[in-house]
Amino acid sequence: MDQTDINGNIKVPKATNSTLELTDEVASDSYDKSTNTSLTFKNKKEDIDSDGYKVPEEPETNRRICSSTSETDRFVNNSVIDDKGAVESSFEDPVPPVKMKRKKHTLKRSSTTLSDTRIMNRGKMFSWLGKVPEVRPECYENVVDGLKAIYKNKMLPLEQHYLFHEFHSPPLNDADFDAKPMILLVGQYSTGKTTFIKYLLERDFPGMRIGPEPTTDRFIAVMYSETEGVIPGNALVVDPKKQFRPLSSFGNAFLNRFQCSLVKSSVLKGVSIIDTPGILSGEKQRIDRGYDFTGVLEWFAERVDRIILLFDAHKLDISDEFRRSIEALRGHDDKIRIVLNKADMIDQQQLMRVYGALMWSLGKVLQTPEVVRVYIGSFWDEPLRYDGNRKLFEAETQDLFTDLQSLPKNSALRKLNDLIKRARLAKVHAYIISEIKKEMPLFGKEHKKKDLIKNLTQIYEKIHKEHQISTGDFPDMNKMQEHLSKQDFNKFHSLKPKLMDTVNDMLTVNISELMSMIPHDSSPTSQGEVTGGAFENVEDRVTPFGYKSGEGCNAGYGEPEWIVNKERDSYDKLFDTLGPVNGKLSGATVKDELVKSKLPNAILGKIWKLSDVDKDGYLDRDEFALAMHLINVKLQGNEIPFHLPEHLVPPNKKSNYQNRPFSQ
Repeated sequence: MDQTDINGNIKVPKATNSTLELTDEVASDSYDKSTNTSLTFKNKKEDIDSDGYKVPEEPETNRRICSSTSETDRFVNNSVIDDKGAVESSFEDPVPPVKMKRKKHTLKRSSTTLSDTRIMNRGKMFSWLGKVPEVRPECYENVVDGLKAIYKNKMLPLEQHYLFHEFHSPPLNDADFDAKPMILLVGQYSTGKTTFIKYLLERDFPGMRIGPEPTTDRFIAVMYSETEGVIPGNALVVDPKKQFRPLSSFGNAFLNRFQCSLVKSSVLKGVSIIDTPGILSGEKQRIDRGYDFTGVLEWFAERVDRIILLFDAHKLDISDEFRRSIEALRGHDDKIRIVLNKADMIDQQQLMRVYGALMWSLGKVLQTPEVVRVYIGSFWDEPLRYDGNRKLFEAETQDLFTDLQSLPKNSALRKLNDLIKRARLAKVHAYIISEIKKEMPLFGKEHKKKDLIKNLTQIYEKIHKEHQISTGDFPDMNKMQEHLSKQDFNKFHSLKPKLMDTVNDMLTVNISELMSMIPHDSSPTSQGEVTGGAFENVEDRVTPFGYKSGEGCNAGYGEPEWIVNKERDSYDKLFDTLGPVNGKLSGATVKDELVKSKLPNAILGKIWKLSDVDKDGYLDRDEFALAMHLINVKLQGNEIPFHLPEHLVPPNKKSNYQNRPFSQ
């Protein structure tokens, strides 16, 4: 039973660690500081009936103030008891600690009413609105996972808000980031695209057709699988593990001309290859394919790692459709490689003229002053008709295959680069859409729409000046006008700085973090290698038919006799004329002889370091002969190795020689 006096004050028993209940309308004057008492306030006051009995209360959440004999912080939800014991209202969360003084034995009644308490609770309920979100460092397991995260969380909202996907490119999904590097082959019919794939794989693949007429009539994705077969286009675009799902937007006419050939080839463990229909010329190019051919090429160009344009040495003319196809690849110049195929069908003089004509034609189409890289060769397994350029073809093939082998290692960097280009385009697109939205009036919208589309150049110039955006980042004017004419401008949104700031933060912070991870990237696509097939010959150092096998410093490999001995008589006579001391020549003496070769001092310095096998600062008879041999190797147009091959080490020094690179 409650103990109260006549005045309504609560009597506090002197018992340690007790709990008493006080109402909001009753103040206690009987608080004894000698006790360790816990007082509990209830949100509703107690009512006493006419007979002196307490009216039952509805259960409410208690507000507790805890005190002890030592100085203690005292809280009442968001209310604070001041030094005088009064309850002060505060909407800050959390409440700073307030020390309570106990000079008085009474606790004054709080002026806080039930309505005030409800307001305070409501303030606490919505206090999260004013909080600053906690910034946590973003950690990714590898570069690809980081690209997925920043695209979904920071870039995709901007694209969706400003309808980027209806103007430019469909949204990216996880399969786009997880995909192996891809090689896209483009060219007119009968330029050897399918034969090129066969040459790389050194075998046939399902669905392959080769002939002088336009035989490849479809897009074929040649990919690795333990089980070989063909997947039709309609089934391929619904596979969530493949990156081709957005291609369904091109319709059944395209999907009926699209398939995936699964091949068990070690080459395809590192890359996938996309074969394309032969681009038509003459009257055939006026026949409609039934789908947007250049649109499909543009979709692939955004996602592949390398684009190979093949030309036939006998057909250098560029048809209208081929021109449109090359223009669709514009903006991806860093991915393009030019291959002049079937170069063995013409002699050296004709090849020189064909190469000049090809460069002239490409200059008109690519519209760039930079000279593109052209690889000359004959990529098939038949005998060369004119073998006078054999060494040229071997060197060009080696360079091309080395470039293709680097694709897996640079895959993450390529995806990072493409995402940056996409982000820059998305930002410009957002500025264009928001500027159009700002210019739209309340009435006469249709007339204003036509006027804005017609004068889109002025909008470009305004955005260029206001935001200092390079003109090269703006989308193609004609394509943008075409897309705008089909859009409902009422769906456009005004500029949201928060979305733009998020993308800017992505470009400045997150991209930099991912760039620092690339040298040590552990992404699955970066770990693969392009091996097998024709790529086995790239690093062939065993057979005599490997690249430059038996040439330059490789000459003499595997032979029982030291290769330097073939010219040893002339080297020994020269050595004796220089006046050796104790069978050795000093550096000053040798220098006068070596500079007669007219080679740069840097090259002669490398030759000296390689020849001085015992590192004593002198050259003996064998070491001098080795130096003269290396000079002849360089004069014949070959490269000096970074370290001396074992077969060039003088026989009497092999036991003490350590195969170590020289210092540079």
